[in-house]
Amino acid sequence: MRFLFIDRVTGLERGRRITGIKSFAATEPFLESHFTRAALVPGALLIEAMAQLLGWLASYTYDFRCVSVLALISDVTVPAALKPGARVEIDGQLLTTTERDSLGAATATVDGRIVARVNRLILHHVPLPAGETARDFFLYYAGVDDLASLERPA
Repeated sequence: MRFLFIDRVTGLERGRRITGIKSFAATEPFLESHFTRAALVPGALLIEAMAQLLGWLASYTYDFRCVSVLALISDVTVPAALKPGARVEIDGQLLTTTERDSLGAATATVDGRIVARVNRLILHHVPLPAGETARDFFLYYAGVDDLASLERPA
């Protein structure tokens, strides 16, 4: 994964909900040439953060036997001016899911205020080869040593 837009997973409920955090530092490489006079976090990257978090929930739901690819988004609201330094809390929910794909929704908040929302996000699940899982990657990216610290209602 070239760019990871989740700093930490903070809660996890199989097949239902996931929460996580992304802090957009002013030193992020993608901000170097984006609105050079007044740097702003691109809305597309905030959407990507929400999609990545929901993708991990889908993978976890199916015992890490798949990875998810963003297939469609609609009914999206993104911030007009999210400045670097923001600590974004993301709450993602799977509305329906099958082993082939999932429908989800997510919100992003800063200091308790909703700054972005995706009301419809479809993920396609790509099966991993037999015997392979994404579990170790998830633990690394989630910033935890074991799933027990996350497995509770998000």
